[in-house]
Amino acid sequence: MMAYQDQPAGGQNRRLVVVSNRLPVALEKTGDKWTLRPGAGGLVTALAPVLRERGGLWIGWSGAAGAGDEIQAMLDAHSRRAGYSLHPIELDEDEVGGYYNGFSNEIVWPLFHDLQSRCRFLPEYWRSYLEVNFKFAEEVARRTSPEDFVWVHDYHLMHQAFFIKSMGVKRNTGFFLHIPFPAPDIFLKLPWRWKLIQALLDFDLLGFQTMRDRQNFILCARALAPECRVKGRGAVVTVGIGQREARAGSFPISIDFDDFAGTAAGDKVAAMSLDIREALRQRTLILGVDRLDYTKGIPERLRSIRTTFRRYPDLKGRMTFIQILVPSREAVGEYQDLKTEVEQLVGRINGEFSFPGWVPVHYQYRSLPREELMAYYRAADMALVTPLRDGMNLVAKEYCACNVLGNGVLILSEFAGAAAQLQKNAYLVNPHDLEGVARAIHRTFYWDNAERARNMAGLRASIRRQDIYWWLDSFLRAGLSGDLGGFPAQRSVCFAGR
Repeated sequence: MMAYQDQPAGGQNRRLVVVSNRLPVALEKTGDKWTLRPGAGGLVTALAPVLRERGGLWIGWSGAAGAGDEIQAMLDAHSRRAGYSLHPIELDEDEVGGYYNGFSNEIVWPLFHDLQSRCRFLPEYWRSYLEVNFKFAEEVARRTSPEDFVWVHDYHLMHQAFFIKSMGVKRNTGFFLHIPFPAPDIFLKLPWRWKLIQALLDFDLLGFQTMRDRQNFILCARALAPECRVKGRGAVVTVGIGQREARAGSFPISIDFDDFAGTAAGDKVAAMSLDIREALRQRTLILGVDRLDYTKGIPERLRSIRTTFRRYPDLKGRMTFIQILVPSREAVGEYQDLKTEVEQLVGRINGEFSFPGWVPVHYQYRSLPREELMAYYRAADMALVTPLRDGMNLVAKEYCACNVLGNGVLILSEFAGAAAQLQKNAYLVNPHDLEGVARAIHRTFYWDNAERARNMAGLRASIRRQDIYWWLDSFLRAGLSGDLGGFPAQRSVCFAGR
């Protein structure tokens, strides 16, 4: 019989317990030796002070299949330095294949990004997903107390609250979906659709990136259960079916604006930015930055660049497109095919339009150090952020934060979650409309300085106001207060935000 903790460790009050597919560290094996690299993303940066102050913990997969006890000492040492505990979930290769590569990334990921034709609805994936979710839930129940707030992140772990409750364990739980939630005509193709809706409604609070995502969830619940009830108005409402009831809200995630803006304004990034511009002969620079993934619309973007030069020859020799592609899932054949397609398109465009002294597309397939990436953001006159579908897309926000001279242009897909927040000052496009994207590039190329400055000032003000700490406090206050109204006006009250 499993024993569960009934009181917070160390006699503390309510702790924050973060549960995610991966721990906030990266483990790498060279030969027979493991090395650990601390995570540096915005989510880790925002949550670390809260976890440290509350004596919190983070539960997740180590990322090393079958690593066993080899890495525990490293994680313990990191926990002591970080000021909060890391508890690894060990998965074997079959579990990684079925739960992570299978159900999470061959079913949920494409389906929730409106690409159902890429799904493989294999029953064994579903069984593996449930088994691993139960394994996570056992660890959550064992490591937490009724006073803790358990915050589960993303689509890999949508059954956490269901399994915790099935054990007879009472926990205050919140869930945040970092990717989009699809409309009913897409979601209803999932063979386990009803079980997934039920599992999500076992959480106390459901967080979505946009109001559209929240509305899609409600529409899907109503399609499967016409008796579904929705109470309240504003940012957070209550959704119920039978005995299940959860609050659901829109909480758009963001970045640490001050950190990005401050670093980009520094001398080192400024010098690197100037080097980039001088290397490209002070031409107008348009930038794309993406992880290698079929949802990012990279081939469509390159075809739009080709269309731009074909339709608007006045831009030849005056504008250079830089595409930075970060490696991802390189062992997956589908991703290798995508990489090959991208490289072939780059070659064809450069072959068609290049002349001595000018190459239209500069392509880099690598992960850039943080300050070098910021230098590209700062150097770029325009950013082309055109995913086919995206939960938020933080590249758009990072670019604006790093545009410290205030003269950049953001061309943004209307299917990115960021469009809901930034639509007033970004130039929105349909990434499938090659001529429309080309037209947007040509028009914004000729914007005068006043129009550029006005729009960029609006973008930066919005992102600064609703930064990663605003997001953190908004979700935690909703999770802990039960307030059905709007977001709090002041940050860092529930927990220490910074």
